Amino acid sequence: MQEVQRFLIFGSQIKIHKFIKIKNAEKVLEVLFEISTAVQNTQNLNALYKAIHKSLGKVLNTDNFFIANHNKQKDLISLPYYIDKKDPELAPEIFNFSKTGSLTGKVIKIAKPIILFSKDLAKIKKENILLNKPPIGSLPKVWLGAPLIVKKRTIGAVVVQSYSSEKKYKKTDLDILDMVSQHIAFAIERKENDDTIREERQIFEKILDLAPIGLALIENRVFKRVNDQFISVFGYKSQVDFIKKSTEMIYASKKDFLEAGKIIVSEFREKTKANFEYNLMKKNKSLFPAQITFNYAQANNPSPWTVVSVTDITKIKNAQEEKIKHEKLQGVLEMAGAICHELNQPLHAILGYCELLMTGHDIDTKETKEILKIIAEQIKRIKRITKKLLNITQYKTLKYAEKNKIFDIWNTGFEN
Repeated sequence: MQEVQRFLIFGSQIKIHKFIKIKNAEKVLEVLFEISTAVQNTQNLNALYKAIHKSLGKVLNTDNFFIANHNKQKDLISLPYYIDKKDPELAPEIFNFSKTGSLTGKVIKIAKPIILFSKDLAKIKKENILLNKPPIGSLPKVWLGAPLIVKKRTIGAVVVQSYSSEKKYKKTDLDILDMVSQHIAFAIERKENDDTIREERQIFEKILDLAPIGLALIENRVFKRVNDQFISVFGYKSQVDFIKKSTEMIYASKKDFLEAGKIIVSEFREKTKANFEYNLMKKNKSLFPAQITFNYAQANNPSPWTVVSVTDITKIKNAQEEKIKHEKLQGVLEMAGAICHELNQPLHAILGYCELLMTGHDIDTKETKEILKIIAEQIKRIKRITKKLLNITQYKTLKYAEKNKIFDIWNTGFEN
């Protein structure tokens, strides 16, 4: 009983009462435990099939033993593991499988283990002749098959057979084969899951590498994976520069590192992701403005397995600054235009009166004429200034008084 419990711990769903019918039950349990261990420890299916064949041979005749996989969509059967004394050259793939008189097909169809003796096999042969379904391989004396069932799908079968005597197997041997089929099905299911995970990982890796933004996988603020764009953004050469290193390396100081951490935690508390701007540091110690987005893998704990994207927004920032400068310059130009327009009219009038007085005969002193001449010159100077204001091409300021700045009219790149 202890041996049975030990076996059940390793995932078998076999009922205990089955072992009562089996002769040498303890030996069978030992073999099944051996197979169960092989399933747990062997990743390669071909190696596992060999191990199962060898172990099963300790309690059953396995001179003729094969494992078949069924592809319903393609209507074919493949034989990833095949040992047969009489038909050693059987094709590894059988197409148009549903149109054949295959015994394996019968097991797959009913999804139950069956044992067929000479009488049963002769009857099936006659039926297949009437249905015009050719047999596959030589007709044995006794045939045992158990279905491979994964997630309620019958994906194939495991078979043993004998060409010499139907006494090679008993009905109780079918229980053993059924138990083994469950182990094989479990191994195939695990392989399918591993393949799916591997395929998804490859797709993820490809997406990661082709992404136009810098992406990194981080666990507890330590780099686990970065893409090529991430490496490029920070001016490094390869992933080796990042993997297993603290994210502190991309911050200018410990203070920045801690401050960014507080921002991330604060953002996560309010949203499903953290999104903020921060100055980060390249390999050459230069800083650049970055748009940073963190997405966490666990909603209740953002530290493990966080995906972060980093975008260098230097060009965006520069464009924004240029836009602001342009808007300021536009405002200055509009204001200058309005002022010039308003000033030019009274200036024209004053200048006209000055010139009229200077050419008149009622001015009795030389001193008065000189004053009028100075006034006229200053008016002309103001007109030149207004003309320059109308041709401003750059916006510059200079310090004026203690806390104020004024427009630098003499250094604005105006056109003459």
